[in-house]
Amino acid sequence: MQGLTETELIKAFTEIGINQGTELEVHSSLSSFGYVEGGADTVISALKKCCGDSGSIFMPALRLSKNMELTEKDKSLGITAKIKILPPDCTRTAMGIIADTFRNMPDTKTGGGIMRISGWGKNADKAVMGGLDWVINNGGMALLLGVDIYKLTAMHYAENALPKEITDIFAPSEEANKLYPSDKWLIEAGEPPVKAWYTIQDMAYQNGFIKGGHIGKCKYMFFKISDVVGLYHRELLRDPFKLYGLNFGDGGKKCL
Repeated sequence: MQGLTETELIKAFTEIGINQGTELEVHSSLSSFGYVEGGADTVISALKKCCGDSGSIFMPALRLSKNMELTEKDKSLGITAKIKILPPDCTRTAMGIIADTFRNMPDTKTGGGIMRISGWGKNADKAVMGGLDWVINNGGMALLLGVDIYKLTAMHYAENALPKEITDIFAPSEEANKLYPSDKWLIEAGEPPVKAWYTIQDMAYQNGFIKGGHIGKCKYMFFKISDVVGLYHRELLRDPFKLYGLNFGDGGKKCL
């Protein structure tokens, strides 16, 4: 089966705007390409050759499983998602085969904790020291390959502006937390009426922040991280309740 080659990927990445010295956050789905000769290793090699020794690549290394199937008990407790926290030496995660392969390469450096980040290149140490802080605040670019904004880990770095009134609405119950202790599980309860990150994605397209297209069968998005994360942060400060489709009536009760 003929698939995309490293040469073709390098050409495509270069045309997108990835070049020597680029600081890059990558989120990806290998299957979105259809077929790549050499698989994940080829995609990573192409990215490294584009960024060069003067650039850096950051990928998620979160110790999280894929969403687990919910039981009837889970549903009765209002749980809408449950994810296992994996051990530090886990080989596979929900981050995808490209990110997992990248993390396990000998020249990659990875931070600690559950929400860890892996880095390669000139500023790989920044991933260990502060996750994505450095790449967000120093002109870094994001490349989404076959995935959308809901895979962009950098978005979470703006959520210090998310009001407690909103986080409290979707906080799991005490019973749910007892069933799934936080040192072993990540659980979510409830869903907002509006998918806020998609609203931000649409606004980013409208503002011309996102460059999009296809590499083979793979749909990509490429943009300056601070443009999109900054847009989310500003909307959280301006009207977070509208962003999430929430209104509050008397006494702070939720009205949808």
